[in-house]
Amino acid sequence: MERFRETDLYPPVKGFLEGQGFAVKGEVSDADVVACRGDDPPVIVELKAGFSLALLHQAVARLAITDAVYLCVPRRSGRVAWRALQDNVKLCRRLGLGVMSVRLSDGFVEVHCDPGPYAPRKSKPRKERLLREFTRRRGDPASGGATRVEQVTAYRQDAILIAGHLAATGPSNGIAVARATGVENATRMMRDDHYGWFERVSRGTYALTDAGRDGLARYNAGPRQ
Repeated sequence: MERFRETDLYPPVKGFLEGQGFAVKGEVSDADVVACRGDDPPVIVELKAGFSLALLHQAVARLAITDAVYLCVPRRSGRVAWRALQDNVKLCRRLGLGVMSVRLSDGFVEVHCDPGPYAPRKSKPRKERLLREFTRRRGDPASGGATRVEQVTAYRQDAILIAGHLAATGPSNGIAVARATGVENATRMMRDDHYGWFERVSRGTYALTDAGRDGLARYNAGPRQ
């Protein structure tokens, strides 16, 4: 990974701000860069080799001086670096901070967002998906914070119910499975077979596979809650 010094960022940022009519000075009262232009509020830019929690704390503290606070980091190449930059820009927007980057190969400065109040747009489809999943889940099968285990989603709970019925009764018609388990889309789930648990034995009739038996044992399906 390329290594940068904070001082490498100063000349491009100074030139960028001067091009917009600011008078620019470095290291003023612990601020890396201070830019002033007429009666406008002062602009503070904190220069860092990368994003960190300490940098965010420092920048938020500068908001007690002026609303015009930017973070500036080197512009790194690659898709992963770009996604990380975009994620940090979203966070800074929520904090009311601006973000700029410097491409050190040629000194190009790009402003990714300006400081100011930010209210993210709410996604109605995402909200509906979250509430739908919450409502469909039976009980509370997943521990909060668990990231390295298979999540017991409402869909998986339905698959476990279907698998439990097939294990008890043998091959069954989809309509009968839906009636017995309460899973309305049982036929479609067995047909789609996302987990490899079901196999079609005749038209509309499905049986449990060995993988389904293993899955049922693994999740220890219980009664519907």
